[in-house]
Amino acid sequence: MTTIGFVGLGVMGRPMAEHLAAAGHDVTGFSRGDASRSAARDAGLRVADSVAEAVTGAELVVTVLPDSPDVESVALGTDGILAHLADGADYIDLSTIRPETARDVATAFIEAGHGALDAPVSGGEAGAREGTLSVMVGGESSTLERWRSVLETFGASVVHVGPSGSGQVVKAANQLVVALHLQALAEAVVFLEAQGVDVETALSVIRKGLGGSTVLERKTDSVLADDFRAGFRSELHAKDLAIVEVASRTAGVGLPATGLVTQLLRSVVARGQGGSDHSALVELARSMNGGAGA
Repeated sequence: MTTIGFVGLGVMGRPMAEHLAAAGHDVTGFSRGDASRSAARDAGLRVADSVAEAVTGAELVVTVLPDSPDVESVALGTDGILAHLADGADYIDLSTIRPETARDVATAFIEAGHGALDAPVSGGEAGAREGTLSVMVGGESSTLERWRSVLETFGASVVHVGPSGSGQVVKAANQLVVALHLQALAEAVVFLEAQGVDVETALSVIRKGLGGSTVLERKTDSVLADDFRAGFRSELHAKDLAIVEVASRTAGVGLPATGLVTQLLRSVVARGQGGSDHSALVELARSMNGGAGA
């Protein structure tokens, strides 16, 4: 059993914390939002009233936060995690943030004598609930091995991908692949509808062939039901693609298809659907062709 402080109890964080508690770990959670704290308490989790309370006495602190500034503030702020972390305790960030931020945060913890990993996850809300997330880990391999069993509580795949920041680079690549698959699904739906072919039947065939993907497996049913409640919010995916945009520009790499889908996701957000699931790209594709959602 490990004593774990878990900061960030939203759509992704709460089910991960629940898996850790169910596995027998001593978990104290904290979330900045009142609603998230209340939902976590209703789920049976022990919830602190501050970062300091969640972190004090923990052997490991885990964060799942929306963006780079959130991680910087919560991890390194005056009353943040590093200020209250016990000697010998380690830090793992599961958020999706800029690689350079991950490196800076890791450096601060390592210089203070703590292990630190950037370990963003993929698999969405369903993967978090099912405990089948893919975890891409940057940092020292020895730190990962110390906490591998903890990560495997909610991760079906836990892979060391390189030094600090590497997890975020791999996650950025993952996010561009997911976005392109979603746009392909959106355009396939619009094309099939325009041709008068039964979309459900057609996608059931495509899912079994070379055109199949985890995105199609996870998103087809909700798309067919016109259910765009957020499993992963469009505004967060647009944020992730902005990370790709900046990193690719810095590296001098041209990613034309990624650039296009980045603009399309920004259009989804501009239409007031930033809180909708990223599969709302389907509604945008319909509207661009004069269909439903125009």
